[in-house]
Amino acid sequence: MSSFLRKSNIIVRATNTYLKNVFSKQENQSSLIKPIKYSIFSGGKKFRSSIVVNTGKIFGINYKKLIIIGAAIECIHSYSLVHDDLPSMDNDNFRRGKPSTHKKFNEFTAILAGNSLLTLAFEILSGNDLKVSQKIKSDLIQTLANYSGHSGLAGGQYLDLTFERKNISKKNIINMQKKKTGKLFGFCCESVAIVKGLNIKKRKLLREIGLQIGLLFQIMDDLIDYEGSSAIVGKPTKKDIKKGKATLVSLLGYNECLNFATNVKKKIDQQIKKYGTKSDDLLKSVEFILKRRF
Repeated sequence: MSSFLRKSNIIVRATNTYLKNVFSKQENQSSLIKPIKYSIFSGGKKFRSSIVVNTGKIFGINYKKLIIIGAAIECIHSYSLVHDDLPSMDNDNFRRGKPSTHKKFNEFTAILAGNSLLTLAFEILSGNDLKVSQKIKSDLIQTLANYSGHSGLAGGQYLDLTFERKNISKKNIINMQKKKTGKLFGFCCESVAIVKGLNIKKRKLLREIGLQIGLLFQIMDDLIDYEGSSAIVGKPTKKDIKKGKATLVSLLGYNECLNFATNVKKKIDQQIKKYGTKSDDLLKSVEFILKRRF
């Protein structure tokens, strides 16, 4: 696992370096750059970038292209966290051991910084740094927009908030979590298929692997919230119970939910192993998700 973390840290540094370069060109253009940087450089593991890079390794995609795509995805992810923490949503005052963006600055600044991160993702994908054809850029942008909006991440967040303190079926919880978290991970894997020019069937297979990885990530997030220490996690835990969140932990109980997560991981492994030894780092990414505790 230490070897995996070393490789992941290299991807984190490369992603952050690319984003810092983007911000250095825009520093004097907007007062929002400061809260944007505060949000995206808050100490996260840039795990979605790792999934992009480790999927890209299977198909021999250029590393710089993968980092740029990963940076765009991290902008979307960071925007979603900034908005997720707002008083009108989950009302969290801390994120990764630091004050949430709306607590560090103020609520309207957090909303506008989040909006800016969302649009920055598409600036990055459409920009000159990403050396792919216009057709591929268009496909990447359209797919990420679809997975980030009402039929993906935003729609999943809506369901998450709407489901609070209600009896929700297992099927509907899984559907919500695949939208809220899974779709962005789905794009992490599918983006590689888009750049590689794979056919629809192969692209769908990679998307499904990403969706399942995202589902596993969300389940483990919920398990960590259920049993984790606030000091280790860097934000209040056990908040899902207090808010009456619809999660598989609340529906199935801790042990059965962990068994469910383990089975999801096994199914993901079976699909990834079909790609041979080049998929080892992606397999380790999935293993890390199951074993992570913060």
